[in-house]
Amino acid sequence: MLRSIIITAALMGFCLVSGSTSVVMASEAHKALNIGFVLYTKGSAPGTLNARWTYQNVYSGKGMATGGPKDGFPGHYHVRYYDEQGKFSDEYDLIIERAGVFYNASWLTDGKVSAAGVGMEVGKGLAVGWRRVAD
Repeated sequence: MLRSIIITAALMGFCLVSGSTSVVMASEAHKALNIGFVLYTKGSAPGTLNARWTYQNVYSGKGMATGGPKDGFPGHYHVRYYDEQGKFSDEYDLIIERAGVFYNASWLTDGKVSAAGVGMEVGKGLAVGWRRVAD
């Protein structure tokens, strides 16, 4: 522990001596990333998924996907997302496809892919990392 503190202090001192006045904090770097994460779990009604999501660790909330298959995760859904205060955020057509032991996911708006991701089953859920797709 003491060794880590000494190394960190030495590196900070080097940055200051070298004239570097700009240090990017990890939290600031994440704001510039186009990365999101969602955990889907089976809902109480057949063909539904509950969602817990975050985008860039800045925005987050819950959601509900409907219209999917009774069993498993692969299928076509309609999903609505809400922020932490319960205010509507976004809605998409969601396609989840099996890719071997992993999954591909696509979020569509008016038939065009708006976001894409990859995931894997964890416990009783499906964890998916995703990014928005530029036009």
